[in-house]
Amino acid sequence: MKVIFTQDVRGKGNRGQVKEVPDGYAENFLIRKGLAKAATPQAMSALRGQQRLEKKKEAEKKAEAEALKAKIEDDKTVVQIQAKAGEDSRLFGSIPSKQIATALDRQYQIKVDKRKIDLKQPIRSLGFTNVPVNLFPGIDARIRVHVLEQK
Repeated sequence: MKVIFTQDVRGKGNRGQVKEVPDGYAENFLIRKGLAKAATPQAMSALRGQQRLEKKKEAEKKAEAEALKAKIEDDKTVVQIQAKAGEDSRLFGSIPSKQIATALDRQYQIKVDKRKIDLKQPIRSLGFTNVPVNLFPGIDARIRVHVLEQK
């Protein structure tokens, strides 16, 4: 029996996948638990429509990420953060990704999730630092962060 998986089933199939499975397994387990539905012509048509809609949404997200990358990597976009530092230009404390995200939002009204900022270690010195950001799979940007000494 051909079924369309409505959820991921470990070892059998992923959501949206069409597969041939034994009749008893399909009727008694997959369909009864709501993990799959029978692959009727109407269900196949609905699946194709849903896949087209998902591709369209994915393309919109990618275009949005490209526009955000252009804003972030603009020469005028330099996030300035003030922090207390010692004489050897080392900070008292550090600047984590959360502080960079809030400063970017406050200064340029660009919202970036702090989890997308790929900062290996927090910034611990004064000066310029390029911080990578994963906006979308395959689309990465660099935020220029300028750490100034707080008076």
